[in-house]
Amino acid sequence: MEYTIKSGKPEKQKSACLLVGLFTKGRLPPIAAALDEASGGAIRAAVKSGDLAAKPGATLLLRRLDGVAAERVLLVSAGSRHEAIDRATFRKMAQGAAAALLPLAATEALTALHDLPVTEGDAGWQARSVIEAIAAAHYRSDQMKSDEGRRDAPAPKLQQLRLLASGKKQLPLLEQALQQGQALAAGRALIRQLADLPGNICTPDYLAQQARQISSDWSGLECEVLDQAAMEQLGMGSLLSVARGSRQPPRLIVLQWRGGAADAAPVVLVGKGLTFDAGGISLKPAAAMDEMKYDMCGGATVLGVMRSVAELQLPINLIGVVPASENLPDGNANKPGDIVTSMSGRTIEILNTDAEGRLILCDALTYCERFNPEVVIDMATLTGAALVALGKQTTALLGNDQPLIDALIAAGERSGDRAWQLPLWDEYQEQLKSPFADIANIGGRDAGTITAACFLSRFTRDFRWAHLDIAGTAWLSGDKKGATGRPLALLLEYLLNRVADQENKQ
Repeated sequence: MEYTIKSGKPEKQKSACLLVGLFTKGRLPPIAAALDEASGGAIRAAVKSGDLAAKPGATLLLRRLDGVAAERVLLVSAGSRHEAIDRATFRKMAQGAAAALLPLAATEALTALHDLPVTEGDAGWQARSVIEAIAAAHYRSDQMKSDEGRRDAPAPKLQQLRLLASGKKQLPLLEQALQQGQALAAGRALIRQLADLPGNICTPDYLAQQARQISSDWSGLECEVLDQAAMEQLGMGSLLSVARGSRQPPRLIVLQWRGGAADAAPVVLVGKGLTFDAGGISLKPAAAMDEMKYDMCGGATVLGVMRSVAELQLPINLIGVVPASENLPDGNANKPGDIVTSMSGRTIEILNTDAEGRLILCDALTYCERFNPEVVIDMATLTGAALVALGKQTTALLGNDQPLIDALIAAGERSGDRAWQLPLWDEYQEQLKSPFADIANIGGRDAGTITAACFLSRFTRDFRWAHLDIAGTAWLSGDKKGATGRPLALLLEYLLNRVADQENKQ
């Protein structure tokens, strides 16, 4: 998708499709009013007819209006009330517009949806939200299909999206929105492409190759990949124990972006990279096991964030760490009751081999200590309990630093990629006691998301840390099966906020 900015009167803009937001009652917003006047009242007549529903995100397509240069005008409902709408309502509008564009033959569209008053959302935020929504809706996971398969499900026609600036004051906001939206869209597409690949293609080494390619594509992004021998020298016995059941060698991927001051402590992101998880000896049920290719969405997210940050050239020091492995049953695989020694020196009793994500993450978290991080944020499709507790809507968030958690929650609210804090009280640590090792890798059925975070917290005592359990939000099942690209929007918003805070202090 190509993104550009256009200035001028809306009625004179030549476009295959002009997107306009309005309320179904009361006076029209400025751009809709200008189009209505140019067309002799056609916009108001269309709204008055009742064909445009009052539900936010509903659409009505008008063709070849007299006095309007655009071939099509897509009216997008903001609801019936004529007042400032909230961010959630505007996102529904953006998503509705994106869905309405899909079946059209238009190869180009011009959006003026950012003409509406939105509480806590300026024209730049609105434009970025539209870019995100349209890019997400137009994504297709057809990389493994033949030409015949692509013909059966053709890609959308839209190739160019332009932002209509209503005046010179809007230009800086829209230019920033274009840059941020484009980088976010590209990062999310990368995450979804990697996650949607099957496990026989996207192996730990394949993830490492993609990380190297990203670092090659973006100057200033450095990549290091540790192989099994290097991890053995570091004493990563927990991570390596998971890989013993696979013929695919594990990898520890490290990406570094040094855009900030040389002496500034970095933000470190850690992403679980289980490229396929059969559960090991504690074998998962066969139903929906194919979806366990998505157990590397945390690792894919790290790669997507690093790519977006490099494209934006953010003045921040950022490090991404991805422990990558498979978890399969084998004669050499972990067995329930086995005890392994982590890089930290702590011993772990493996009561369930399907609780493997925390086994690879704990060594990666210990590895992060060498960077003297400002904060560490990990993301992992870690527990089915997160899905049970919060559904597909919200990411579970836990950690040892409340200001960090608050900043992530705020970033989630602004980006629409929301997270919800769960408690991490010491009482839950009792469930991880082992009579034979320092810690057990599971704490029983109760509070599974919390006890998984409790396990990780044992390895994060020396730095500020937050944990995002994305098991419910990283992908969708059913007829809409596919990776979502979450929580990239949350994390990028958090990083952009950090940059803005730094600039305000200068």
